[in-house]
Amino acid sequence: MPTGEVRLEVVTPRKLAAVRRQVAIRDIARAFKPALDEVWKFLRSQPGLRTDGHNVFLYHHGAGRSAPMTVDFGVEVTRAFEPVGEVFATETPAGQAAVALHTGSYATLVTTHDAIHAWCKAQNRVIADLSWEVYGDWIDDESKLETTVAYLLK
Repeated sequence: MPTGEVRLEVVTPRKLAAVRRQVAIRDIARAFKPALDEVWKFLRSQPGLRTDGHNVFLYHHGAGRSAPMTVDFGVEVTRAFEPVGEVFATETPAGQAAVALHTGSYATLVTTHDAIHAWCKAQNRVIADLSWEVYGDWIDDESKLETTVAYLLK
């Protein structure tokens, strides 16, 4: 599928270990690493909780574009667990979602988000209050990075 091609999917929840932050959209690039460092520290102390999951950022919309957004910076895990410090169990939602694969630099992810918004408008679909990004395995060639972007639909 070409980058940015939007499709309608029925999605199932992905279990996450996450740290929640209130972040201005422009500050996400600075906020994610310290939050994920906490998650990974926790996961290293919990054998078997993570097998081969990916980093997932779960965005809670609704506060308006100028207000800080609630973001759960997480990693896929195999099961729920009791919270430890700032790390808690959560999951992505289930339901219909507009989904697109972004290939390339994280700095250009906005183009895929814009494509999903345009697709939803053209299809008369209403975006719900949650979206998420699933980051593929890291490779040094940024042009080949893959990130799945999904928006829950009402």
